[in-house]
Amino acid sequence: MKTIFFDVDTQLDFLYPAGALPVPGAEQIIDSLGALTEFAVSHRIPILSTIDAHSEDDPEFKIYKPHCVIGTTGQKKAAATLLNRHEVLTSAPGAFDHVREAPQILVEKQKLDCFTNPNLRPLLDRLKPERYVVYGVATELCVRCAVFGLLSTGAEVELVTDGIKSLNAAAAPKMLERFETEGGRLVTVSAVTV
Repeated sequence: MKTIFFDVDTQLDFLYPAGALPVPGAEQIIDSLGALTEFAVSHRIPILSTIDAHSEDDPEFKIYKPHCVIGTTGQKKAAATLLNRHEVLTSAPGAFDHVREAPQILVEKQKLDCFTNPNLRPLLDRLKPERYVVYGVATELCVRCAVFGLLSTGAEVELVTDGIKSLNAAAAPKMLERFETEGGRLVTVSAVTV
């Protein structure tokens, strides 16, 4: 079964307390994120990593405080989640045509939903995975958008419960319940990396 690991927004601004928009407790999942990345590499499983890539005056900053501004330290991915060999898929028209298969593809986005990058669906259509393993932050925001978008492709979608954290812990259980109701499967790092 062709599998892709789908790493959502594991960037410094979200993962660490000193970040511009920290997800509470996210630093506690960094070891899990590293274990998932190592497993993917050792088993030659491609990793698609969504990353916020905002301009300094991004409209999203009317809702959330400035974060992941292009070129800042906070926009960088955590070292445990970044491979030396990767490609970047921007939101620019036609960018899909220039991305070749690499162990990791960084999918830039300017909104919560990674599927607002018009090049993501064509990339998924080209890769044709049967299974996605999803992890990252924040559970009830960007992770939610990713898992429901991936479920709509018809592939199996697994969400790694000890590889996610919520910005609003009260909102996460309802989202996880809906995910399971719609056909998703909750798993752990140890179950995925056997």
